Amino acid sequence: MPCPVLTIDGPSGVGKGTVAKILARELGWHYLDSGALYRIVACAAMERGVDLTDGAALAVVASDLDVSFDLIGPDGEVILLAGHDITAEVRSEACSRGASIVAARPEVRAALLTRQKQFRQLPGLVAEGRDMGTVVFPDAALKIFLTASPEERALRRHKQLNQKGLGVSLSALSQQMQERDQRDSSRAEAPLVAAADALQVDTTQLSVEQVVAVIRDLAKKVAYLR
Repeated sequence: MPCPVLTIDGPSGVGKGTVAKILARELGWHYLDSGALYRIVACAAMERGVDLTDGAALAVVASDLDVSFDLIGPDGEVILLAGHDITAEVRSEACSRGASIVAARPEVRAALLTRQKQFRQLPGLVAEGRDMGTVVFPDAALKIFLTASPEERALRRHKQLNQKGLGVSLSALSQQMQERDQRDSSRAEAPLVAAADALQVDTTQLSVEQVVAVIRDLAKKVAYLR
């Protein structure tokens, strides 16, 4: 039997990261924050002065990532690059914006695809992102696609940034999220879309605990949780 994978996809602000971490801890499984990989590539590229539209140069950066995710720390996750904690840098808005541009490059996606598959190790993997169920792990037995209203997503992201001391207007943030959604859903390579066999969960009116409970129940049906 292949190593089990639970994929959780969706746009920003739907709570997929928080939910995925909780489930990974409950299951005792490995965790993949695929979006962070693109942010790491964007950060590294900007630091090296690499043009974010130069696919070939970005692929070189992407192929040299020694990345691991530890579910510890104040935010529930520590991102290590070659053993160094780069969590704060990777979560910056500059890297987040750059990640969407970088992710549209087919050369980068190809370079990272193999690396992402390598996270699939026993006893299992919880993988969250935007194309986990459609491209990276299409054979996953349980695929979740989270959604929420644009207003709720913007409010959640605004609150999250304010808690980190990163002031940004709600209207500007909402506009940025809309633009990113448009880029991600319309790109030719691995667009943001629910897999045909994904189960969609609208989180607009649900708490984190309620979303986890819904997915936990679904996981029990495929023997992921006993």
